[in-house]
Amino acid sequence: MDLSSRVFPCRFIKMSISAPPRLLELARQSLLRDQALAISAMERLPRELFPTLFVEAFSRRCCETLKMMVQAWPFTRLPLGSLMKSPHLETLKAVLEGVDVLLAQGVRPRWSKLQVLDLRNVDENFCSILSGATASFPEALSQKHTAESCPGTGGQQPLMVFVDLCLKNRTLDECLTHLLEWGKQRKGLLHVCCKELQVFGMPIHRIIEVLNMVELDCIQEVEVCCPWELSILVKFAPYLGQMRNLRKLVLFNIRASACITPENKGQFIARFTSQFLKLDYFQNLSMHSVSFLEGHLDQLLRCLQAPLEMVVMTDCLLSESDLKHLSWCPSIRQLKELDLRGITLTHFSPEPLAVLLEQVEATLQTLDLEDCGIVDSQLGAILPALSCCSQLSTFSFCGNLISMAALENLLRHTVGLSKLSLELYPAPLESYDAQGALCWGRFAQLGAELMKTLRDLRQPKIIVFSTVPCPRCGIRASYDVEPSHCLC
Repeated sequence: MDLSSRVFPCRFIKMSISAPPRLLELARQSLLRDQALAISAMERLPRELFPTLFVEAFSRRCCETLKMMVQAWPFTRLPLGSLMKSPHLETLKAVLEGVDVLLAQGVRPRWSKLQVLDLRNVDENFCSILSGATASFPEALSQKHTAESCPGTGGQQPLMVFVDLCLKNRTLDECLTHLLEWGKQRKGLLHVCCKELQVFGMPIHRIIEVLNMVELDCIQEVEVCCPWELSILVKFAPYLGQMRNLRKLVLFNIRASACITPENKGQFIARFTSQFLKLDYFQNLSMHSVSFLEGHLDQLLRCLQAPLEMVVMTDCLLSESDLKHLSWCPSIRQLKELDLRGITLTHFSPEPLAVLLEQVEATLQTLDLEDCGIVDSQLGAILPALSCCSQLSTFSFCGNLISMAALENLLRHTVGLSKLSLELYPAPLESYDAQGALCWGRFAQLGAELMKTLRDLRQPKIIVFSTVPCPRCGIRASYDVEPSHCLC
């Protein structure tokens, strides 16, 4: 029996895409039973059969078939990461060996269209990504996933390998180690691009080893979720400065040791903040439970090179002078999101916050002042600036110590904010008794009155009045249409 008759089901499918699904299944099973047949038939294989055949070959670890399928892949993108929830080294090696053959050939086979090997672990279904295989699909993908979207390529267009780094164990898994070493050895022939770096728990010396193996120019987002001392952050800082295209930095739980001298602390902060002088595209600053910048925020703000779009500083230690420096920083005048949750402002002058809102009134879309301890007099001082934030769509103000009269005044100042779609307000102080316990009947009555006041002024989309967290279950009771109890 010659080859053409042995792969007859595949040829028949090519002539008639509307063939019964059963025929596709028979052809797929036939090819997987005979690996030699699959390899020899690869050039003639209809593209509609590639996705399901690849998934089956990957799950069965048919390494030689995988190697050949990569060489003949008829789409611009191979989204391998969606199949690698539980990575297997040998199947990864087979895929990379297929890429090696393409690289060694210089000129790719005419049937191969592979431009992007995507190893990012995303919640996508492999076959649904490629289902239909319409004529426009590869071109659409090439616009999204080619070298043009990676500034680290320097304008060249080599074969791209996308991967995200998530460092959460003491050592790298063998698949990621092999991939990074493989990419480093082929520098110039292909481009391994890592846009997102997450650090959840790995010794700093191992993190540095990994950073020495990747193209730091590619990294655009960094998230550090480790309880680091400032001294460890300073060891990481020089690599941060080499991420020239960094857009977003997220830091959790960074603190300065109580044993550190003020002089050493100042030097460490200067070594960290000076890295931002090298980041021309930095836009999003996000810090959570960070204490070392108290009284030093101005050092960081002076080093910013581009306008910020987002400032998130939750549960951080900040001084009143820090808030003043933030309010007058030139880099915040195009801010879209400001989140100061959990920063206690009770004893601060309201002027810096009012000035800050004035600076961003034309661009601010999200404002979160939850649990800031703001009182009536402070609210009254910032209302004129708040009422001018014409682009505001999300406003969270719950957890503050505000009276019924002040809340009614706040609602009247939101009349001109036509884009508001989500509003979260605190329960009035009158909802609690002298001991601070919530009075349910009173809360329901005041909630209804506030809702009526607002609806007389305008038609809100989503609005909730909520209490302070319950001391037993930690859940806030709320009122939107009617009262909603906590878990207790």
